[in-house]
Order: sequence, then structure tokens, then C-alpha cells
Amino acid sequence: MRCCVVVTVSKFVFGICNYVCACTESSVEAKTEANVTEHTHDDKPRSCLSTKCHKGFTQKGNVNVRERINTGEKPFPCTVCYKWFSTKANMITHSKRHTGENVYSCTQCAKRFSSLSGLSSHMNIHTGKYKCTECGKCCGRSRHLAVHRRSHSGEKPFECTVCSKRFTTSGNLVLHSRVHSGEKPYKCHVCEKAFSASSNLHEHMIVHTGDKPFKCSLCKKSFSTPSHLQQHKRHVHSYRRPHDCPYCGKLFKVYTQLKLHVRIHTGAKPYSCRHCSERFTWLCQLKTHLLKSHNEGTWLTCDICRKKFSRSGDLKQHLLRHESLKPYICSRCPKRFCTMPELKSHQLVHSDYKQFCCGLCGKHFKRKETVVCHFKSCSAVLRRF
Repeated sequence: MRCCVVVTVSKFVFGICNYVCACTESSVEAKTEANVTEHTHDDKPRSCLSTKCHKGFTQKGNVNVRERINTGEKPFPCTVCYKWFSTKANMITHSKRHTGENVYSCTQCAKRFSSLSGLSSHMNIHTGKYKCTECGKCCGRSRHLAVHRRSHSGEKPFECTVCSKRFTTSGNLVLHSRVHSGEKPYKCHVCEKAFSASSNLHEHMIVHTGDKPFKCSLCKKSFSTPSHLQQHKRHVHSYRRPHDCPYCGKLFKVYTQLKLHVRIHTGAKPYSCRHCSERFTWLCQLKTHLLKSHNEGTWLTCDICRKKFSRSGDLKQHLLRHESLKPYICSRCPKRFCTMPELKSHQLVHSDYKQFCCGLCGKHFKRKETVVCHFKSCSAVLRRF
């Protein structure tokens, strides 16, 4: 076995960068240059080839693992939380988190790990072994630091061969490629519903278990994922609105709300009907159009009053009225509401924030309907002069 130095980059294959060996002119695969400063030659015949990237291996079992890396396949599920893994060894290591077996504790903080390598990687964060020179963030491994640095440089080395969209990691490229292929390799063993990402399946499994371990400290409402809890806090309990519209100055809590709002000013209609020339600003408008005009899709009907809806969210909110349920609670007073818009409208009572402005006289108002009414009277006064 001998070592040599890698000198140049040749090309990208399946999200892995090919570096060229200086002594043999053969390619060496790695995701970052830091992983391949030196590599070894064992001169063993590698007759087992991957059908995807043509890398050679001495054993067929290694080829199978390589194929899963290329396709993103993860056939080994954890029987406790249903997280999926590409190798059985990784799944077994993960399962120790649930059993508490062979747990390794960090001496610097309260974190615990199921493997020694996981603890070792975590300790690098405390020691600052892999520290970003731009922002000071510490990473556990060199490849994590290399990926993080791309957030500063804007580098996106992994390109989709179908739409040319670029990504910072090969994993994100693999997930994106399933948008084009329609591949959904992760299937729920209870209801057979399939997903393109293992994380989506993991979240879906909570539907069957009913677990909602993440509780809001303000209203005690429970959520199945931490991301849903954070979203709830931003939308319901936070008054911070850091995103402002460049056209009218309206403020928003999250950037996605701003992006949708801007369409009102630009007139953008990104959703087009496949049957006619109609275009729509919102996806819900397109779905309603397909149902009413082309009989495409399925109406959702209330079993109590037979009222029809095109969106499941609208039906769910409608059913709350039949059941007299009011899950949305004001954080300032005991009042409860059936829907989020009703709660938001009520919260203006407790706030001095006035987001609507008259374009004629500059006067500000809390509610949209108030400024519309004012605008009519204001414009009538101006017409007199």
C-alpha cells in the first residue's frame, strides 16, 4: 500500500467530485478536497463495478452500499422512530439512542451519543478544530466546514442535469432530482403512502402514533415536530415583522408571506390551466378553477351540512364551527377563535400597529376594511377641489 498526493479536479459525477491522482492519473472520489489531500493505493483488483458511477470495489457488498449512496436509497428503518438509513450498521448505531446502550457523554455539555465517533466529532466543536474564519462557527468534521463555507462564498457545485438548478450539497441534489423523476422510495408500512425524503416519512409516522411532544410554552398547544412549533410561535405569538414589501411597505412575519404578497403588485400569475388559457395568482385558485370549469379533482364535502370545499384546510376550519371548537387562543386575553384569521383580526385590539395606509392623505389604519372605507371618503373630498 502506498500514498500519493491529489493535484487537480477533473469533473463531478453523481454529486461526487473526481480528483486526479498525480502518479497514476486515476480519479479519486470525494465530496471535498479536504477529504483527499492524501489517499492510498492497495493495488488490489477491483472487479466489482458500480453501474451508476463505475467505481470499482473488491467486494460486491460494497457495490450495493455504493449504489444506495448514488440513488439516495435508505432501506433500513428504525423500528422506534422510523428514521431510515442506507446501511444496517448505521441503523443499529442510531437505535442505541432509544435503548440507551453504549451511550457516550460529552464532558463539556449534556449531549450524549450512541457511538464514539459521534462523540469525537462533537468534541471538535468545543475545541474549535474546524472553525469558520468568516463567522466563527465551529463544525464537527472537515466536510461539514467545507459545506458551511459555501454559505459565505455562494458556491453551488452540484447541478441538476434536467433544469440546471444548482445546490450546495449532493444530498440536496438527490432530493431535488426526485421532483423530476417522481421517485418516492420511502413508504409508510401502515397506509402505504410514499415520500421522496425519509424526513417526510418520519414526520408522517407521527400521524399514526398521534405523538405531539413539542409544547408551546405560551398556549400549551402541542406539535408533532419542532419546526411546526417554531412556525406556530412566529405566526401566533410573535409581533415581530422583519420583512417589508418594497411596493407598499406592508410588513410580514415570514419571508414566504412577503413573496406571495408581492404578486398582488407585480400581477404575476405563475399557475396556468392545462386545459385552457386561464392563469392564476394562487394555487388554490387554479384548483378551484379545475374543479368548477373542467371537473378535474375531487370536491371535499362536509358530512353535516353538505357544503363543498376545494381545499382540505377550509373544510377542517368549517368543521370546527360545527363542533364549536376554538383552538386559537389570544395571548393577551382569554378569548378563543375558530380560525387563525379571526385571531389575527382580534389581536389588533391589543396592538397600536397600523399596517394600512391611505395613499391620498397618508393616514394609517389597523384594518384593511377601515382604510378602504376611508379612501372612498377621502377621494370624494379631493374631487370637490
